[in-house]
Amino acid sequence: MEKVNIAQKFTLFSDLWSPKIAGEINDTHVKLVKLKGEFVWHHHEHEDEMFLVVKGRLLLKFRDRDVWLEEGEFLIVPKGVEHMPVAEEEVHVLLLEPKTTRNTGNVENERTVSDLSVI
Repeated sequence: MEKVNIAQKFTLFSDLWSPKIAGEINDTHVKLVKLKGEFVWHHHEHEDEMFLVVKGRLLLKFRDRDVWLEEGEFLIVPKGVEHMPVAEEEVHVLLLEPKTTRNTGNVENERTVSDLSVI
């Protein structure tokens, strides 16, 4: 049981779109990820996904609307809802999601991360 400094954890990596495990609570991972550019349209069949913007600004695109998240704001994407994160500039995001959640959801491509690093 140790405290975690989120800003310090973000200094430990530079790669984009590759979530890192910063903690675990029950069957849930606390993940940190740096984003820049567009991701892929995808959904998570069985998992809800929470995006909390720690630094920067994130656009979450949905088929019916777009939602901007500013620093300190979060949004929970319900399971089954197709979405695409977009970051015009580098953004730091904390993800709260079940351990079974794959970053690209139902899509398998070059951005799919199967083995997550612990930081």
